[in-house]
Amino acid sequence: MEPACILVVEDNLADQYLFREGTKEAAQQVSLHFATNGEEALAFLRQQGCFSSSPRPDVVLLDLNLPLKDGREVLTEIKHDSQLKSIPVIVLSTSSNPEDRSTSYDLGAISYLVKPSDFNDYMALVKKTIDYCYELPSVKSP
Repeated sequence: MEPACILVVEDNLADQYLFREGTKEAAQQVSLHFATNGEEALAFLRQQGCFSSSPRPDVVLLDLNLPLKDGREVLTEIKHDSQLKSIPVIVLSTSSNPEDRSTSYDLGAISYLVKPSDFNDYMALVKKTIDYCYELPSVKSP
């Protein structure tokens, strides 16, 4: 079975590192790809420029506070693009603001997760997120 392909859109290199480390202990294998800003994420998804041979992700994990295009703009563009709108998007943010959560769901996110500040809690969240990704109908089944 091929591992699920996950695009993590995250500008914080420390969070990228933590996500990589957390996947090492997950029950399921994943193929991780990273974009560090909103424009790069959309180029990856649309297979433009240096991403012309990028794989279509099974799931997008999207931070809200990104440079160039924020997560809300990226989510809006994904859900308005006929080629991309079927890709599930999970928002993974430091914001616990109910308005951010509500807006994300209104824009088409399937889940909204708040990044914990504790290392062990972050690792547990990554593992649970990977497991959750494998429960989605669009992701490869074992």
